[in-house]
Amino acid sequence: MNFQDDHTYMQAAMEEARLAASRDEVPIGAVLVNHETGKIVARNGNRTIELHDPTAHAEILTIRELCNERKSQRIPDYDLYVTLEPCTMCTAAIGFARIRKLVIGAPDEKGGGVCHGAKFFDQPTCHHKIEIVHNVMADECGQILKDYFKTKRG
Repeated sequence: MNFQDDHTYMQAAMEEARLAASRDEVPIGAVLVNHETGKIVARNGNRTIELHDPTAHAEILTIRELCNERKSQRIPDYDLYVTLEPCTMCTAAIGFARIRKLVIGAPDEKGGGVCHGAKFFDQPTCHHKIEIVHNVMADECGQILKDYFKTKRG
């Protein structure tokens, strides 16, 4: 996959973020892509309010969907695209699922767990090495969040 592919898949994740916003959820979206075929195999946005589940982040839901479909806890042939840097909980799930590559839209200096905060993949207890691509369409991904929270503040 190349730079253009990263943009195409991030746009799909942004669609999921917008759908989350339409459900009055924090607008974060994620898609999982089969590395070999380039096909999007799972996609979702945040659903913590809808499902009454604090773990129902876009990344977790997307990983669960594919793991259930494949009947496997590990999905090493897949790449995850997410509109906001994953929190530590989601970052741990990404590592435990053995995802091949993580592509991040906007950084999250307050709540991120990849480049900020816990920096999960940098810890000596992390046994999975993952390819990480940062700031793909970061401005566009960040704008979805800014617009959402602007409407919340009135």
